[in-house]
Amino acid sequence: MTPREAALAIWRAALAAAAVEPLVRAALRRDGDRLSCGAFTLDLTQIARVIVLGCGKAGAAMAQAVEAVLGGRLTEGFVVVKDGHALPTRVVSLAEAEHPVPDRRGQAAAERILSLAQGAGPDDLVLFLVSGGGSALMPAPAPPVTLEEKQAVTRLLLGAGAPIGELNAVRKHLSLLKGGQLARAAAPARVLTLLLSDVIGDPLDVIASGPTAPDPTTFADALAVLDRRGVLDRVPTSVLDRLTAGARNEIPETPKPGDRLFASVTHVVIANNGLVVDAAARTAEQLGYRARIVTRGLQGEARAAGRDLVAEGRSVWGPACLVAGGETTVTVRGQGRGGRCQELALAAALELRPDEGLVVLAAGTDGTDGPTDATGAVVDAGTMARGRAAGLDPRRSLAENDANAFLRASGDLIVTGPTKTNLLDLHLVLRPAAHRIGGAV
Repeated sequence: MTPREAALAIWRAALAAAAVEPLVRAALRRDGDRLSCGAFTLDLTQIARVIVLGCGKAGAAMAQAVEAVLGGRLTEGFVVVKDGHALPTRVVSLAEAEHPVPDRRGQAAAERILSLAQGAGPDDLVLFLVSGGGSALMPAPAPPVTLEEKQAVTRLLLGAGAPIGELNAVRKHLSLLKGGQLARAAAPARVLTLLLSDVIGDPLDVIASGPTAPDPTTFADALAVLDRRGVLDRVPTSVLDRLTAGARNEIPETPKPGDRLFASVTHVVIANNGLVVDAAARTAEQLGYRARIVTRGLQGEARAAGRDLVAEGRSVWGPACLVAGGETTVTVRGQGRGGRCQELALAAALELRPDEGLVVLAAGTDGTDGPTDATGAVVDAGTMARGRAAGLDPRRSLAENDANAFLRASGDLIVTGPTKTNLLDLHLVLRPAAHRIGGAV
């Protein structure tokens, strides 16, 4: 098996570890009338209705698994997923919507989720299924902010390279649902939230903007994000007016840590990026590579991360496999196409030399990377020559944020289609040779 083949085999094994159904069924258990999930236990005979709600790219797969666990005890449900991520379900209804920029279908889905949550009574259980993408898929703009204005803010922040925590701090304060407000709507019902985390460190308030979690951020924090990212003077007037009014305490804040409404809310993170990273490291060892986990929290500009990973790969003895989990960002300056993983891979490819034999893989576990059909790429020292043979300039492609076109020409894209899961990104550097060039082991 060549290093390139090994990288792809490691990626496939890591992705298999992220399969949703076994993760849900391992976490959520039913023994007769006893339902348990982590420290949460519930006697179903004391519950009138079990209502399943959810949002995110893995929502359909999570709903399928929950249906299998609950069987006839499931009363009704509704989950919104990204286009192309639906799966057959029996009781839970599904809707599809646009991601990452919200659309009208997502707004209609948010309104239905809010209505179902508000209709829950004190003897009901709301089982809320959360996965990456949920924030964009469940837009509920707070009047007078419109969906179009919220879309504009999302585009501005994405283009400015805002990380997910900053993006969601703003979203929560422009929403009727996010930042714990769905839990407020469902009270006094019991709420059990199952989460597939696509955020480094698993902060409950950031994953899908924390619809059922206490929100430690404020209107003032949201304004600070817009200022820090240089878009404060470009956002719609209604957005600025709402955030400013909130910062002056003229609008109620989102529910905060310590609010007694969360006494009836339980959160269980059933999987995160660490699962993918560990599976990759195990598989690398099985294939004869000495695995080293570089970081479980890779962040920052994608192109800088790509260069850094190559430098790290040069510092180790081979055969070795460096593994990094996390999620980088892209500050968009050009007019091209390509997500963070593709940009990282192209930047890394520019650093590779034929005498080293390094192979770099970067891919998202959800099956999509930016506005493309690829989930990432695997590159080697031949990438530059293959892309240039098609008449493309790699440095210009990188400058134009057009990694997709170059990597498509070089034959290095990884295309899986929607995986129905979402546990951040995986990055690999394989070094086959039993020597090193500079640096320390």
